[in-house]
Amino acid sequence: MKARGSIRACRLGSFGAAVLTAAAALPVGAQPAPAGPVFRDGQAQVVPAFADPQRWIRHDLWVETEVDSDGDGRLDRVHVAVTRQEQTEREGMRVPVVYETSPYFAGVGSASAQYFWDVRQELGAPPPPRARMPDIAQRSLRPVIANSEVRDWVPRGFAVVHSESPGTGLSQGCPTIGGRNESLAPKAVIDWLNGRARGFDSPAGDTPVTAFWSTGRVGMTGTSFNGTLPLAAATTGVEGLEVIIPVSANTSYYQYYRANGLVRSPGGYLGEDVDVLFDYINSGDPARRDHCIRTVRVGELATGQDRRSGDYNEFWSGRDYAADLSGVRAPTLLAHGLGDWNVMPGHSIRVYAALRENGVPAQLYLHQGGHGGRPPLEMMNRWFTHYLYGVENGVEAGPRSWIVREDAAGGAPTSYAEYPHPDAERVRLRVGMDASAVGLLSPGGGLRQGREAFTDDVSFGGAALARADSKEHRLLYATSELARPVHLSGTPRVSIRLASSRPAANLSVWLVMLPWVDGPDPDANVITRGWADPQNHDSLQSGQPLVPGRFYDVAFDLEPDDQVIPAGRRVAMMIFSSDREFTLWPPAGTELTVDMVGTWLDLPVVGGAGALESALR
Repeated sequence: MKARGSIRACRLGSFGAAVLTAAAALPVGAQPAPAGPVFRDGQAQVVPAFADPQRWIRHDLWVETEVDSDGDGRLDRVHVAVTRQEQTEREGMRVPVVYETSPYFAGVGSASAQYFWDVRQELGAPPPPRARMPDIAQRSLRPVIANSEVRDWVPRGFAVVHSESPGTGLSQGCPTIGGRNESLAPKAVIDWLNGRARGFDSPAGDTPVTAFWSTGRVGMTGTSFNGTLPLAAATTGVEGLEVIIPVSANTSYYQYYRANGLVRSPGGYLGEDVDVLFDYINSGDPARRDHCIRTVRVGELATGQDRRSGDYNEFWSGRDYAADLSGVRAPTLLAHGLGDWNVMPGHSIRVYAALRENGVPAQLYLHQGGHGGRPPLEMMNRWFTHYLYGVENGVEAGPRSWIVREDAAGGAPTSYAEYPHPDAERVRLRVGMDASAVGLLSPGGGLRQGREAFTDDVSFGGAALARADSKEHRLLYATSELARPVHLSGTPRVSIRLASSRPAANLSVWLVMLPWVDGPDPDANVITRGWADPQNHDSLQSGQPLVPGRFYDVAFDLEPDDQVIPAGRRVAMMIFSSDREFTLWPPAGTELTVDMVGTWLDLPVVGGAGALESALR
């Protein structure tokens, strides 16, 4: 057994104050029978000897990374907390690890819109200045950083490890919002769990702490930013990271804050950008914050994010994990909500496709809800049990896609061989004129086509535009009523031929169901969405001012989806300009003209054209 070093070991009651030391675990002379993990039906079971929180050992330490991101001349150390079974101390039991890392554990800043960017901005103009968010008070979370995951996994024979991201809580370094140090920090923790990195009992001390109790096999999970970081760690190819389960992971900061050349906010956080997120998590050492603000937020983020053009550049490329997947070896179960308009489903689906192409075992768990929503515990258990304990349960040979259907009892997912559905085919729907305010969307020919115009006015929200009887501020094209349900699976794509009266314009497209049904969740009518900057019609890296009156072809993907459109509804494509919920708000008045001959929707339909045409008849 490796030397244990010095640890602040304690046993905790109800996840609170320490109540017993490890030495006081049993009466003098008592020798309980050794305990070990138990597996049934391919899953790790709760072991009574592991299940009493008062007997868990919890301690913290600092792991040395390979970078000095805060410029103090010393390698950054990240704060790490461990929760493990007392048997790892008393009986020499070694266990695998479920690991979650986060920038949020030590608290966050204000989410008030007054500290976000003002979206009332003329397109292409310098953005109005924004107010600095108030500082976050530093919190000392010792020895317990967080309690997520411990109740699920410690009783089942896994240790649980938490760490605070660089520049947050008691971790040294700077937050960089997707910078390399945020990938290397969890890598260092995994290296420490395998004996390759150094751990210490204090931020500046030299007393070592080793993971003598670890088998070195690590699985990572988490939601949102906490789900992004497992993928970030996996891109380093670190040995010992055997499996990751990212939930609602942001896999590209460009796709999170931009869309096809357009400055676009994540849903629910209008005006947020990378520098705002920096302020929101900058909870680390107050003595190093000025350096981090000067070099990262002001020196790198505010400069590279470019809120004038929204073009893709080197800054964004360096924060795109999907461009760095060649090093990923860890089998990956990606979970996402198909109605997530914060971290949109395309983040996970594009990574899934790339991992599959690279030969990395990968599966998708998709549900119809919004942000968050991890896979069922049983599914996660099978993944961790197989890849961390080596139990042959067939998880790697199962279906590739698990989707919670709209009417699923108890939220149970339906399995499919692949995503998109193997029988899905893109069906091209053209647009045509109609005497009503709603034009035609049809897979057939014989449409009356011409040109239609509308005027941008961000004072009208998307739902109001979809319900409107007027074409003044949007164009809406709909199929006939569906006689039977239609299953959509995959990524719709639009091509729009348009002209603008001004050199710049927002372009927004929603796919919706008609008639629009008012209710507590207006997004229930939304199938999917997409946005683009017409200036980037030829290049994502370099948008060019539009020549007023000249027509351009703008083609782009909408967000992926998998849902069944019920009989009695109509599938409609709404084309408009500024999206009140997501884009910048330029002054009203830009006129956009759409040429129907060069405008269409490619819709991924299970069963292809035959299924759609049958439903429309």
